[in-house]
Amino acid sequence: MTYIEPKAFESKFTCPHCGAISRQQWDAFNWNLRRSEARATNPLRIATCDHCADHSLWLNDVMIHPDKGIAPGPNPDLPDSVKSFYLEAASISAKSPRGAAALLRLGIQVFCKELGESGDNINDDIANLVKKDLPKRVQQALDIVRVTGNNAVHPGQIDVDDPTVVAKLFGLLNVIAEYMVSMPQRVDGLYSSLPQGNLDQIKKRDGG
Repeated sequence: MTYIEPKAFESKFTCPHCGAISRQQWDAFNWNLRRSEARATNPLRIATCDHCADHSLWLNDVMIHPDKGIAPGPNPDLPDSVKSFYLEAASISAKSPRGAAALLRLGIQVFCKELGESGDNINDDIANLVKKDLPKRVQQALDIVRVTGNNAVHPGQIDVDDPTVVAKLFGLLNVIAEYMVSMPQRVDGLYSSLPQGNLDQIKKRDGG
């Protein structure tokens, strides 16, 4: 799913309300709530989405409403237990990238439990998933979020105070949900809709 990060005065980005990539109409005001010709120097900025007509409110270059930082919307197939960590992390990502990274790491740990692991040790859980033929790219995504989240709590070599570093973690969590939840659901649905005769032939072919 394509995502264009919202930025002040950009003409088009992913709307934080409706999720559509849409043109944005901008207004900017000074502290007296008056427009001025020097629009870029006005601290209060409002973008209106052409698709849903809803507004985002900005203080200089930081979006303060809705309070989602620069995170894309969560994959709708994320388990609710994981989605709560995702949304909490998104709400603080602009103010505290380090805190957001730590929350996303916790979300990954809960996700592993949703996938049938113990949830006690995230590193062991990922190793067990690999033994169960976890796709390599998903393993890499899990480890990126794990290691970056660890660095948020224990000082390391990753700059978790950089919002752009942490913003990428949200996309990775959505990728993990796509591979582990969304795609299997779609394939299972399509497969079960095949004619029963074909399903019986496939079962016989595979020795079932």
